[in-house]
Amino acid sequence: GGKQNNLDAGIKSKKLKAKKKKKKNSTMRHVFSGLRVHPDREFLIYPLGCTVILKNISDGKQQILLGHTSSVSCSKATIIIWNYAERGIHAKLDLHKTTVEAVAFSPSDKYLVSLGGPDDNRIVVWNIETKLPICVSSALLRSSEPCLTLQYFNTNDDFFVSAGSGTIQIWKLNLTDRKIHPTGCNTGKLKRIVKCLEISEDDQFLFCGTTSGDIMKINLKSALLSNSGPVIGPLSLGVNVVKILKSGDLLVGSGAGVLALCSKTSFKPLKKVQLEKGVTSITGSDEEQQFFIGTEAAQMYRFSLEDFTAEAISSSHSSAVRDVAIPSGTSELFATCSNDIRLWSVKKPKEVLCITVPHVTCNALDFMVDGSSIISAWDDGKIRVFTLETGRLMHTIHSAHKQGVTAIAGTRDGRRIISGGGQGEVHVWELLPHNHRLLGIMKEHKAAVLCVKVTKDDKECVSASQDGTCVIWDLVIKLMKASTLRTVCYHPEEFQILTSGTNSKIVYWMVFEDSPIRVVDGSLYGSINDMDVTQDGKYFVTGGEDQQVRVWDYVKGVVTHVGRAHGGSITSIKVCPNSRVLLSTSADGGIIRWKFPHPSS
Repeated sequence: GGKQNNLDAGIKSKKLKAKKKKKKNSTMRHVFSGLRVHPDREFLIYPLGCTVILKNISDGKQQILLGHTSSVSCSKATIIIWNYAERGIHAKLDLHKTTVEAVAFSPSDKYLVSLGGPDDNRIVVWNIETKLPICVSSALLRSSEPCLTLQYFNTNDDFFVSAGSGTIQIWKLNLTDRKIHPTGCNTGKLKRIVKCLEISEDDQFLFCGTTSGDIMKINLKSALLSNSGPVIGPLSLGVNVVKILKSGDLLVGSGAGVLALCSKTSFKPLKKVQLEKGVTSITGSDEEQQFFIGTEAAQMYRFSLEDFTAEAISSSHSSAVRDVAIPSGTSELFATCSNDIRLWSVKKPKEVLCITVPHVTCNALDFMVDGSSIISAWDDGKIRVFTLETGRLMHTIHSAHKQGVTAIAGTRDGRRIISGGGQGEVHVWELLPHNHRLLGIMKEHKAAVLCVKVTKDDKECVSASQDGTCVIWDLVIKLMKASTLRTVCYHPEEFQILTSGTNSKIVYWMVFEDSPIRVVDGSLYGSINDMDVTQDGKYFVTGGEDQQVRVWDYVKGVVTHVGRAHGGSITSIKVCPNSRVLLSTSADGGIIRWKFPHPSS
């Protein structure tokens, strides 16, 4: 992140936009054909939220391109053409309303054609050199059924194809009158919803993958249906993506996660390999007998056509990342949680361990101080303890909280767990060799507990809740009321705590007082979802709905640096113990590793 010049003075006016932004960025979007190999064969290119990632195939190093303000589908409202060599923006094209469903380059890269979403329903042809539209046409024509995808011819800049629900159109570009003219394809009685398109290298035939699980072959010269199949045993959950091989056979990915080699005549699957969840992308060429496959489970595979095997080369969470934790006294590893728990190496973006519990979601996690186990809070009301080395389930506390376990922390003696629940209760548990015991139930909050932190001497803890209260638990309960809280953390010397939440304010409190000593504006809009203080107490970091990571001077209460890379609301943030690396996670499934801007003392 670069240095912060100034915080926007118009914070109040920007708060009105917070709810809309939250709605846009709160869910992940699966992008079909969103994984691409650049022609130089050095980089994989794919979207993550509103960012574009360039990942080096050989060493896995990543570059992040920032330009969009909403999740990248093929793009959202604004189309960005990137200069690959300079890693910069060549042009921003603004014409579509709300959503862009698909984009395609002409074979000579002179033109770009784009398809608007259901609120737009227009096809636009752009001149890439002048960065201006050549022509605009309705994608609906005489049909009210939406158009879903498009593809350019391989040898001719004047022709492209669009398809969708019950309609396939061949379009011809006429530069003289600046119009595009459609020709409808006749499929007879066969009516399908077309999900993906692939055109043969010589532009003779069009292959259409359908939601029914079969493939239609269209003669592009006559605009007539040539063949369809397989007649028996269509691919389950539809055909998501199709790739034509030099042999004429097809490499087909289905919604059920099947990658199949299909016959060029009957489309019958000749070979199959099962991947995790639906296939969304097939990229590469059979000249090297190697392809890259993307799936809805956020997995990337290196696929060998020769022996028809798929090797997993990259994996991540497939839904919003809810929490991040770092083991005490080390900066080598960190863990994140979502619908599963994953352990990562800090130095390399590589997964070390994955822990999965079917059909439930992990809301929060922490490391026990001795480094032997991971404690975790789950939405089925259970606390689960796993070994750090193997991920084996060591212990389960059943029915820990009635409305799910929402927060968790471990004591330094390694014997107790503090948990928060959906009903607002804070529970203290003692771990026994082969069992557990409930030591105490603390009732003060009226809504879900979102955060729990424990002091170094294990004599005190603090909890923050959705009800707008922060409670320090000790022999005497102190109740501090503020705006709706989401996160709380101790200063390392534990004489102060910081709280923040939906009103974007950061509040300093003295531990032994129940009134704030300082209040600062924490973000441009929306809530602050998490914060952390460096071990030397000089700085703290925050992240929230405005998608920006901020580094603060603790004493001065001012921002020193701002980092912009997330494409969704930031859900958790932590500084490694050596204060060299900062980790942040977001609702779009992203995990970002930052170089901490201040040297450690």
